[in-house]
Amino acid sequence: IEINQNNQQEQKKKMTINNKRGSFRDPSGFVFEKEGKLYRQINSRYKENYELLIGSGLYGKLVKEHLLISHEEIKPDFPLSGEAYKILCPRRIPFISYPYEWSFSQLKDAALAALKIQKIALEHGMSLKDASAYNAQFFEGRPVLIDTLSFEKYKEGEPWVAYKQFCQHFLAPLALASHKDIRLNLMSRLFIDGTPLDLASSLLPLKTKIKPGLLFHIHLHAYAQKKYADKQINKSRIKKTMNKKALLGVITSLEDAINGLRWRPEGTEWADYYPSNNNYLSEALKKKSQLIGEFIDEIKPESVWDFGGNTGLFSRVASDKNIETLSFDIDPSAVEINYQTVKKNKEKKILPLVIDLTNPSPDIGWNNDERSAFLKRGSADMGLALALVHHLAISNNVPLGELAGFFAGLCKSLVIEFVPKEDSQVKKLLSTREDIFPDYNRDGFEKAFREHFAIEKMKPIENSKRTLYLMKKTG
Repeated sequence: IEINQNNQQEQKKKMTINNKRGSFRDPSGFVFEKEGKLYRQINSRYKENYELLIGSGLYGKLVKEHLLISHEEIKPDFPLSGEAYKILCPRRIPFISYPYEWSFSQLKDAALAALKIQKIALEHGMSLKDASAYNAQFFEGRPVLIDTLSFEKYKEGEPWVAYKQFCQHFLAPLALASHKDIRLNLMSRLFIDGTPLDLASSLLPLKTKIKPGLLFHIHLHAYAQKKYADKQINKSRIKKTMNKKALLGVITSLEDAINGLRWRPEGTEWADYYPSNNNYLSEALKKKSQLIGEFIDEIKPESVWDFGGNTGLFSRVASDKNIETLSFDIDPSAVEINYQTVKKNKEKKILPLVIDLTNPSPDIGWNNDERSAFLKRGSADMGLALALVHHLAISNNVPLGELAGFFAGLCKSLVIEFVPKEDSQVKKLLSTREDIFPDYNRDGFEKAFREHFAIEKMKPIENSKRTLYLMKKTG
């Protein structure tokens, strides 16, 4: 009886429509999931704009240019709400990431893609009504728009309704990263509607006011917002001055401002970690890569998460095998270099992201339910934890048992490297603090991880004191 009840509950769960909270604000439609498949409902109020999107050729053009995610129109075999006009089945993105997890160039490329989309839309008689960075995702190595409902019919003379949003979501954080500090991109976690322009203006150095793009789109924009915040604006007057030529001029000006922003990834410990700034010999690196490849071939995972990916050296052991691979690192410089390699080599199976495992992205937004926490957005067939455990256990005082439970919650199998106290890197960590880690040894490590994993194989890494383990989750 218990088994039958469990089966019925599971079936009921599968039949339940799960609305994706990130799309609840849009009256034109919403995204939902049913039986593991992703759908987008288009409401009747968006019918005219959707038909123009398809009929004008804009949809086909953007999909061909890899700027918009493709979809199929379907006839669902489940009941719909009275507002439903069409149901789409969009191509699924392997992993949803957010702007505060992107490198500088990822955010910059997403910004330029949005402006390119707007220019193409204007050629087809439409305009972006949304310019949210959350509408962009990285798919097969490049930014792509995932919100099919972001377009509306262009009305001659009207300004770009998404202009302010673009400046807050893209230009302001990029300017702050370029001219102030790359870590300010994390402010996107605090301001879900984009970095306030008055705040950006106050933080940017004085020299940015002699740069026409930043002067106009951030400093003067912020001033105008403050000046007219409590005043009624004569919209008809604005419409008369913003014809299509003027609007294209604004878009071109934004492109110039974005293209003029630079950030150089240098001067951090982790960006230069491989191959010179560590105690590995080149032969040891080759042997380590070989072992990782052998473990991957044995498990044959469909997805791999590299929890300390650095610049992606070992992540590519998986992605080069055509495996969907996420490469996380805490250092923006390392992730920037990783992404530049993705672009240079036109790689499609690896996504670099800035993630601090000791403080991963939380639930944010309306009801703390609009943008999901990193730990809720998926899991992997295999995890890689290479040259990582000693930093978490010793630098951050995370007990080995906590680490084992953390990895068990995110991957089915695990390739993990144990670095003993005799290793020069661990000696360096302990040189400025008291050794309060009596259980940090090989026996203590294996005991902690056996609570969640079965140790399948362990191989010493040649020319080092380190050991590489292959583990499979139990239970």
